Amino acid sequence: MTRKAKLDDFLAQAVDVARDRLLEVVEADQLGEHLSATADGERLVTHRFAAEVAGYDGWVWFISLARVPRSKEATVCELGLIPGEGALLAPEWVPWAARVTAEEIESEESEHDDAASEGEEPADTVDASSEVEVTEDDSAETSESSKAE
Repeated sequence: MTRKAKLDDFLAQAVDVARDRLLEVVEADQLGEHLSATADGERLVTHRFAAEVAGYDGWVWFISLARVPRSKEATVCELGLIPGEGALLAPEWVPWAARVTAEEIESEESEHDDAASEGEEPADTVDASSEVEVTEDDSAETSESSKAE
């Protein structure tokens, strides 16, 4: 049976240290109020701050601090932006093959067949006569410009 980690008082009170370390990578106007400090392990505490980032309602900045035994110096383990309660999240990803229905495939095929029967070039094919010819000089310029970037 695992025992719940005890909150390290020194690290829990290191709110200013946590805020200062976050401000090294986050703009000041994106960092809101301190929300909580939780024990994640022995001498390991995670502080959470409100995120004031446009488009990230309900998200939270976190920073995990640790210390070695008998030390009074906090070390940053990691930091980041995570979704909090009620945060807006992207929907679960669904592969293309699972999103497309048989009716959509049949509709696309029939449109393709209709265009071909009317003598029109289907939109998803390439006319070989409209392709641009690339000379050796052009390809050399392209490879030189990509190297410069």
